[in-house]
Amino acid sequence: MTYAFHPTSLREYDIRGVIGETLGADDARAIGRGFATLLRRAGGTRVAVGWDGRDSSPMLADALVEGLTRSGCDVVRVGLGPTPMLYYAEAVLEVDGGIMITGSHNPPSYNGFKMVFQHRPFFGADIQTIGQLAADGDWEEAEEIGQVTEFDILDQYVQRLTAGYQGGAFRVGWDAGNGAAGPALEKLVQLLPGEHHTLFTDVDSRFPNHHPDPTEEKNLEHLRALVRDKGLDFGIAFDGDGDRIGAIDSEGRVIWGDQLLGILAEPVLKAEPGATIIGDVKASQALYDRIAELGGTPLMWKTGHSHIKSKMKEIGSPLGGEMSGHIFFKHEYYGFDDALYAAVRLLGAVRLSGKSLTQLKSEMPVMVNTPELRFQVDETRKFAVVDEVLDRLEASGAEVNRTDGARVNTADGWWLLRASNTQDVLVARAEARDQAGLDRLVAQIDEQLAASGIIRGPQAGH
Repeated sequence: MTYAFHPTSLREYDIRGVIGETLGADDARAIGRGFATLLRRAGGTRVAVGWDGRDSSPMLADALVEGLTRSGCDVVRVGLGPTPMLYYAEAVLEVDGGIMITGSHNPPSYNGFKMVFQHRPFFGADIQTIGQLAADGDWEEAEEIGQVTEFDILDQYVQRLTAGYQGGAFRVGWDAGNGAAGPALEKLVQLLPGEHHTLFTDVDSRFPNHHPDPTEEKNLEHLRALVRDKGLDFGIAFDGDGDRIGAIDSEGRVIWGDQLLGILAEPVLKAEPGATIIGDVKASQALYDRIAELGGTPLMWKTGHSHIKSKMKEIGSPLGGEMSGHIFFKHEYYGFDDALYAAVRLLGAVRLSGKSLTQLKSEMPVMVNTPELRFQVDETRKFAVVDEVLDRLEASGAEVNRTDGARVNTADGWWLLRASNTQDVLVARAEARDQAGLDRLVAQIDEQLAASGIIRGPQAGH
């Protein structure tokens, strides 16, 4: 039997689609068959499965488990929770892989699958292989269908989050955004000293209060009001599946992902002097300067949680992070992106700094930057445009970094142009010390796009 996935669902970092349109139970079953086939051929036998709070998640979980067991894998169902809870299960239970059913911060009609294979990220070519196995009908057939067991890991996971806690007794506001991190957060704050106020911890797949994406300022308004009204030290927010963190200080100012990484790096570099800390190509130059100032080795790497995790493993880095709020701790943890754990470590880093989070934010260099500028471009052209820009810049003697797209340093600051791995868009960003410098950088982006026949028109949506 062969099976064809919708062409848009097999993506760089995960499998994702709209329920009833591009994703359904048959897809989940085929993903289970393919994943189990690859795992058994690599000598594995057991898979942990978890899911988020979307209405479609239990249905997809049942179909996925059916596929996994039909191709001979045993399954441990670890329950509803955030994506990092599934990653934790994969790290500590006697399993050979893990699959999380989650639509992350996408609208309620979406859902998807994030996978771990023998303790490494499963992405890119791996995901294409799942598609190829389905197209060929090249699935293992089990003589005996795999066994399914239930193991509620939530309490064990929350206990692990606070192991070795070094934070103080802060007064903190928390916003789970009605996402899958809510129940874990309610248990977590019971274990932390201090005073904790939580928002929207009930899991509701419609996200009735605000969209669960803490990197967009408009989604932090409820948290800002809570911190302001109660005079709290700071606020912390999570995305829909709990693998990305957002934070604000007591004045409601956003501490961006790269700024959080700069704060979190300090205690890690005290413990591991000279260690390499990884940021993505969207991160501020101020982050890389800060890591160097703390005696660490900064490394700029490709955007995408799977890329950062893989690079950390390859070079033995204790800490990495992305502008988008994915933070990865290998130091005293497992190396995956866990926003709840990053929050606990943030409390520790603030206490160890001897300053308030508000003071730490105030001491950061002030930069002027654009938001992510996103514009639609034909799928067949998106990578070619970036290559054309790189060739022209290098021919003109510009200082260019090719790690992931084109990142250009000038006396004013830097700008970035890269092709999205998940959509038919180009993404640009620029950062300078003042507005005049920023205007010059954006003009350079426009000039390069124009030379490739592209006008930076209306913004493409997420």
